[in-house]
Amino acid sequence: MADEKTEDEKLLPRLRRKYPWLDHVLRANEAFTERYGNHYAAAITYFSVLSLFPLLMVAFSVAGFVLAGNQQLLNELKQGILESAPQGLGDLLTQLVDSALESRAGVGVLGLLLALYSGIGWMTNLRDALTAQWGQEKKKQPFLAAKLKDLAALVGLGLALGVSFGLTAVGSTLGRSLLDLVGLSDQAWAEFLLTLASIVLSLAANVLVFLWVISQLPRERVTARSAVKGAVLAAVGFEILKQVAKYYLEGVTSSPSGAIFGPIIGLLVFANLVSRFLLFVTAWTATARENVVRHVAPPPPAVIRPTVTVRRGLGAGAAAGAFGVGALLGWLGRRRG
Repeated sequence: MADEKTEDEKLLPRLRRKYPWLDHVLRANEAFTERYGNHYAAAITYFSVLSLFPLLMVAFSVAGFVLAGNQQLLNELKQGILESAPQGLGDLLTQLVDSALESRAGVGVLGLLLALYSGIGWMTNLRDALTAQWGQEKKKQPFLAAKLKDLAALVGLGLALGVSFGLTAVGSTLGRSLLDLVGLSDQAWAEFLLTLASIVLSLAANVLVFLWVISQLPRERVTARSAVKGAVLAAVGFEILKQVAKYYLEGVTSSPSGAIFGPIIGLLVFANLVSRFLLFVTAWTATARENVVRHVAPPPPAVIRPTVTVRRGLGAGAAAGAFGVGALLGWLGRRRG
């Protein structure tokens, strides 16, 4: 029994040495746990749900004024947001987006302050979490300066998401227009290629967003090159999570009570899964061999010990002095004689 236990304890180190990817995953999991990844994910989830409607309200208020007179592009932007979430959350997000569109003209100071409060709280927790997963030390900053930086990061993320949704929507619309122009809209193979191109474009847009999040949102920014692999992994994993959440929500909303509370529960679960996955990917990126910062211990302090040498008998100086005194006395004695 003891031999079997010893053999099991030796198995994992052997596997880690044999498979570098397994060692990397385990190191990332250790870093994620040690840096309170689950706690940060819970905080991000709370602020995500709290700030969802206020941020949508302000975002569509701005988009409504910028895209005034272009209802088609506004609808495509709305569709891009809905397609970025699991299908089970479509009805809930549709209600939120429609309410935000209806109230965009009446967004006043109160709505803006609410959006700023919840949005900055969400961004603060997200940046602190990413900073921790990169193993960076959280430095104290003046309160106002820190909040202004978080606000700038929130605006930057909003612009990045807007560009991502816009690219996906415009690419799909442009592709369909091209098929209609060349008369291939009724061909199955053309529709398949268009769908495939839309998926690739959506993944590419997600990679750019996650690359910006992982590399630029930590308190101390890292090079984008060091986060490319993590961004690709995050984009692919995000699409997988969407499909998992879709089937989960279908099971949750099948009962009468689930039809009422299912979307809210599904939103919480989806937000938590995405938060944990994003932080784990960041920990995985930070623990890659090329990104690990090795701290070299400083040398021990130098100890100065003066050496004192004691010699017996007369030294060279004393002997020379005695010789000089003897010579002087001899010279004086000769003069007297």
